[in-house]
Amino acid sequence: MKSTAATAAGPTPVNRRLTFATAIALAALSVPWLAAAQGVTRAATPATGFAQPYAGVPKYLKYAPTEATSARQVNRPLGQTAADRIARKLGLNKKQVFTAKQYRLFISGKGVGGDPAAAKLVDESVRIFTNTTGRPLYVKVNGKVTPIVLASYGLFVNTAGMLESLANTDAPTRQVNVVIEPGGYLGTWCRQNGCQASLRMLYRSAYTSEVVYGNKSQQQSGVAELVPNQKGDRPSTVGMSMAPCIWIVNFVLVYTLNPKLAAKMPGRWTPIPANVVQVLEASSTGQVPYSKYESSFPG
Repeated sequence: MKSTAATAAGPTPVNRRLTFATAIALAALSVPWLAAAQGVTRAATPATGFAQPYAGVPKYLKYAPTEATSARQVNRPLGQTAADRIARKLGLNKKQVFTAKQYRLFISGKGVGGDPAAAKLVDESVRIFTNTTGRPLYVKVNGKVTPIVLASYGLFVNTAGMLESLANTDAPTRQVNVVIEPGGYLGTWCRQNGCQASLRMLYRSAYTSEVVYGNKSQQQSGVAELVPNQKGDRPSTVGMSMAPCIWIVNFVLVYTLNPKLAAKMPGRWTPIPANVVQVLEASSTGQVPYSKYESSFPG
């Protein structure tokens, strides 16, 4: 089903590549990165419950969201203090991110070589990535405009009212890859608008190594783009955007563009209700009508 991002209240934001969607197809990865991706194999990981390639680079795993242990933690934003701390650990320098002016120009499609259509797609994607408490997406459910917050599940509801993973081929967060991939709009705009330092920082950060795992994760996750988690004898499932490697890539990209927006990404993940997992995996499109399963999500 063809759709665009749901509308949301508040300002709008940004992002870059594999990251996006969380899932990110990475079709344009460089040859060395693709070669490395072929060597990523499934293996046991620490107590997070995520196996490879979803877990990503072991030394960065501790900076990814952990499972929520209480209802109040579900869909809560990371917060600026935590975001700044994690950013430093992942190799980012807050002094080298986009300036406020550069961000405004970029997200509005202005500046040298600006493209409003590309900027709009990036904006829609970041809105979905930051669909946490206080930043609902507004979608019509049974004819009524309804605020929806699902970031910790790794899911969102599109403007057609369909529930899906952020990595679904229908999602703006997946379609934006062509805009943020190497050689795409983001890189070109940065070179033409004085943001080269931000790009250099990005590629020297955890992004470069995590993107390999993200590519492999999406390749093996099927149409539904869901991720398994196994803690002891308790299996669960989450949307692709909450897999550690994907979350980290998305976080690094969003932080590079706007640290305040990165702070609004989900700080914890939570399992998708089992009945919802079942229907998403059974769907030929990886989508189901949210109206039929709204009651499955607390709150």
